[in-house]
Amino acid sequence: MKNDELLHRVSLFLDNELDQNEKLSLMEEIGDNEQYQSLIHREQSFKLFVKSHVSRPNVSPALIQSIKEKIRVSPS
Repeated sequence: MKNDELLHRVSLFLDNELDQNEKLSLMEEIGDNEQYQSLIHREQSFKLFVKSHVSRPNVSPALIQSIKEKIRVSPS
């Protein structure tokens, strides 16, 4: 398995985006491989860091409404 593919699957796994069969398959592939387990731990730590240290700015309801109005397509 290529590292990019593994990284993508690990990310999906940590985001709880894999179905049960995909989760089991990933866990079987990882098995006792310390390099893969390290990758999961690193990704998990990174996601936790981002979640706890990066905040989204709040936007006003008026801005949201303005954006909605600008992208709204009128029926023909």
